[in-house]
Amino acid sequence: MISFTSFPIQPDDIHNGWRAHHPDIAEDTLMDLDDEQELFEAGGSKLTYPGESLTSSQSYMRGHGTYVDNEEVIASVAGTVERVNKLVTVRAIRTRYNPEVGDLVVGRITEVQPRRWKVDANSRQDAVLMLSSVNLPGGVQRRKLESDELQMRTFFEEGDLLVAEVQAFFSDGAMSLHTRSLKYGKLRNGQLVSIPPILVRRLKSHFIALPCGVDLILGLNGYIWVSKHVKESDQEGEEGFDTEAVYSNQNDEIDESTRLAISRVTNIIRVLASRFVPLSDTLLLEAYEWTVDQEGGVKDLLQEDVGDALVATVTARL
Repeated sequence: MISFTSFPIQPDDIHNGWRAHHPDIAEDTLMDLDDEQELFEAGGSKLTYPGESLTSSQSYMRGHGTYVDNEEVIASVAGTVERVNKLVTVRAIRTRYNPEVGDLVVGRITEVQPRRWKVDANSRQDAVLMLSSVNLPGGVQRRKLESDELQMRTFFEEGDLLVAEVQAFFSDGAMSLHTRSLKYGKLRNGQLVSIPPILVRRLKSHFIALPCGVDLILGLNGYIWVSKHVKESDQEGEEGFDTEAVYSNQNDEIDESTRLAISRVTNIIRVLASRFVPLSDTLLLEAYEWTVDQEGGVKDLLQEDVGDALVATVTARL
């Protein structure tokens, strides 16, 4: 019986075999291929700046945020380099939110129109929340009447903050939102933080409850809501929900320790965002525990040396 033994192929063997079939290929070309491989090995992305040469246009195709000059793919914006097969793109750091169906967003009511609200969701144009896409007294299945349209400002008015889900898109590209679940709706008892949307990772759940009594809503549009912890309701938006509690404009009483915890979490988010660190639930929890161990004040987090130490410690742990 004949048996065959296979030996692992070394990278040098690949290069030597390739060079034997392609004797006209110069040595520096092989080095360029190695550099390009290292460029995309670290998680498939890296930070770049406008005008930086990324790779050869003969080896890769250019995508959004790049252009070709002298047979080289060059970044046209500052952002992260992303590669899908042979397509190289640069996702800009400072850019408007690009929505997808099912995304969780935090927004602010900008205008009340007939049977709809206009919502600032940090996108290229205002989103739309239809009257038929919200929870109303009497259950979500009932028809919306003229009396409901006359009472629209009792539900949402200009300046109100809300959390909603992207339901669909209109023909002009505007987002259509809905708040048919009691997890969504008007926001109270907290503070809004705005960061670049690119720094908000897609997680299994964007509702995060920290052990310090603070709730987080990580909107994929870059708007983050930090608020007092609220117990989950047993009702799921069907019949008989408390209308006054859901659409109330009055904040609850917040004790001093909770206020300090909200301010601490808010400053942590600002420090991480200022250094372009993508946010996640585990990262925020590690950062909060580190700041508590330091026994410093809430304002101390905004100092440059403390912020640098926070980012270095948390990223090293994770």
